[in-house]
Amino acid sequence: MTSTDQAQTVTNKTFDEINVGDTASYARLVTHREVQLFAAVSGDHNPVHLDPSYAEGTQFGECIAHGMLTGAFISAAIAMELPGPGTIYLGQTLKFRAPVTLGDTLTVALEVTEKHPSKPWVTIDCRVLNQNDKTVALGEAQVMAPTKKETVTVVPPPAIQLVDDDSTTNC
Repeated sequence: MTSTDQAQTVTNKTFDEINVGDTASYARLVTHREVQLFAAVSGDHNPVHLDPSYAEGTQFGECIAHGMLTGAFISAAIAMELPGPGTIYLGQTLKFRAPVTLGDTLTVALEVTEKHPSKPWVTIDCRVLNQNDKTVALGEAQVMAPTKKETVTVVPPPAIQLVDDDSTTNC
């Protein structure tokens, strides 16, 4: 992503520009706020993600992020890095290998492993590593790559305010 005076822009990589072996990465810090927002949007209120007392009694000993939040970071990497804007998801396999805890910095590593010969479809190997280079998730995405070159202005998400009903249940 490139930064200008006020707006951020991102340029895609078209199907014709993509080669097997192309790579990209995308990093994100996992915060309590993101876990709360993901729970609110997804409806997944599993207490292992939101209730420290409950999570303390699990094999993890603390709250962990939703697995699909990690999956959402893969989606963001594909949408923002490789191939970028205009990409359409066709499918995703995903295996979770280790828990993600609050404060982890995740890096999504993408690598193009296959291009469909007659359609703009691309297969991308997806690996997610934490700050200790431990693989927390891996899988493979099939996407329809854009055929038109575009540089787009990134639209920031709306401001969202979280209001806690009970501050004792915060991880």
